Amino acid sequence: MGTRIDAALAVLVLAAVGLTFAIVDVSVSLRSAAGGGCGTIAFEFIAARDPALVREYWERPAVQVTAVGLALLAIVGGATVAPSPVLSAMAGALVTYLGFLGLTLAGRRRANW
Repeated sequence: MGTRIDAALAVLVLAAVGLTFAIVDVSVSLRSAAGGGCGTIAFEFIAARDPALVREYWERPAVQVTAVGLALLAIVGGATVAPSPVLSAMAGALVTYLGFLGLTLAGRRRANW
């Protein structure tokens, strides 16, 4: 169940990023998107050191709501200050995270065969 909620929240924020890209009419910065993806990978490596602790905190509704709220504020702030690099980094981070979740689910399904 946790992975589905994680994916839904990531898709929600990614949709907000995509909508903001359309509203401010800027192009994607591949360098910033790659940087966001690298940030996600770095976080996942750090979180893998104690996944139970990370999951314990993340599954608190207040933490999830706060994280999504901060992400939405970052979208608004980034769209105002530096839209292309900020929105691109966020998109790269979220797409990478969704890819990570997909690989995680595929690995679980394969292990259950």
